[in-house]
Amino acid sequence: MTASTAQSTILAPAELPATMRASVLKRQGDMIMETLPLPQLDADQVLVQVAAVGICGSDVHYYEHGRIGDYVVDHPLILGHELSGRIAAVGSAVDPARIGNRVAVEPQRPCRTCKQCKAGRYNLCPDIEFYATPPIDGAFAEYVTIQSDFAYDIPDSVSDEAAALIEPLSVGLWACERAEIKPGSRVLIAGAGPIGIIAAQAARAFGATEIYITDIAEDRLAFALKHGATHALNAKTDSVEGLDVDAFIDASGAPQAVRSGIKAVGPAGRVILVGLGADDVELPVSFIQNREIWLSGVFRYTNTWPLAIQLIADGKVDLDILVTGKFTLAESEEALKAGKQAGQLKAVVYPGR
Repeated sequence: MTASTAQSTILAPAELPATMRASVLKRQGDMIMETLPLPQLDADQVLVQVAAVGICGSDVHYYEHGRIGDYVVDHPLILGHELSGRIAAVGSAVDPARIGNRVAVEPQRPCRTCKQCKAGRYNLCPDIEFYATPPIDGAFAEYVTIQSDFAYDIPDSVSDEAAALIEPLSVGLWACERAEIKPGSRVLIAGAGPIGIIAAQAARAFGATEIYITDIAEDRLAFALKHGATHALNAKTDSVEGLDVDAFIDASGAPQAVRSGIKAVGPAGRVILVGLGADDVELPVSFIQNREIWLSGVFRYTNTWPLAIQLIADGKVDLDILVTGKFTLAESEEALKAGKQAGQLKAVVYPGR
C-alpha cells in the first residue's frame, strides 16, 4: 500500500527488512519488478507479509487498458486486492499478540466517520481507499499494511489460497444477502466464471435448493454443476424466461443475459447486478413494474469476512478448487494473462516466491 506519512511505534519480533520486492504496473501493459521501501505503519495498523494473491478481472483490466471508468493508471501502481498473509509487525495501538497470526485481508480503508460509514454501508464511503484502485497500491508485493480490524485471523484448516479468495467470495455473499436468498430459494445466475461459481456456492450455503447457472462455455457449465449449481443452461440454446425464480444474480455483464435473466424472475423477485458491462443497458421496464421486481447493483461488500471464514472452515464453500494457476511474484505478468487460456479459472501469485 502507499506508505503512510504518520509515524508510530512498530512492534515486531525481529528486525524487519528496510525494503521489499513488488511487481509494479508502470503503465498500460508494462509490468516490472522493483525494490521499494517497506510501508510505514500507523498506530492502528498491522504489517502483513503477503502469502497469496488472487488475480481479479479488474487487475487484468488495469493491465490491458490502463483504466476502469474514472480510475486511471497515470502513475505506477501495484495491482492485487485478493490476499492473505501473516502479521509481521503491529502498530503501537494493536495487541502485539497478533504478530505471527495468519490472516485474510479485507482490502479497503473506509473513513469510518461519513454518513455511509455510520450507517454501516462503509463500502459506499466516498473517501474509501481500496487496494489496487488508483492511486492506492495493492498486494503484488512482499508486505502490505491494513487496519488491524480488517485483517481477520484464519484457522489452520483454511489454506492461504482460500483465504485470499475470501475477497471474491465476499462479492458472492454480499450479492446473496442483497438478493435475500434463504432456505428453499430458487436462484438463477448468469455467468459461470469464478464469481458465478462462487455465487452458486454462496447461494447453496444460504439454503437455496434450485440454482440455475448459464454460460456459453460447456466446460464451465460442467464445472459449475460439480461445485454449487443444480442446473446448467447454455445461453446460446436454452431459454431461462419463465423460470419464475426468486432471485437472479448477473455475474456476466452481458446485456442480453441481464434482460433474459430479469424475465426469469417471478413476482416480487430480486435482481442483483454484479457483472461489469456497458454503462447503459436497455431493460424490460414494464416487466419489472408489473411484477414489482426489486433491482439493485452491488458495490464490493460490507462485513462479510467473518461469515466467509466460517463457511470455508465448515466445508460449506470450497475455494481451493478454483485455483488453476500458481505464479511467483516475478511471474505476475504471466498470471495476468493466464485467464485467456482454456480451462483457467483463478490464477494465484505468491509474493514470497
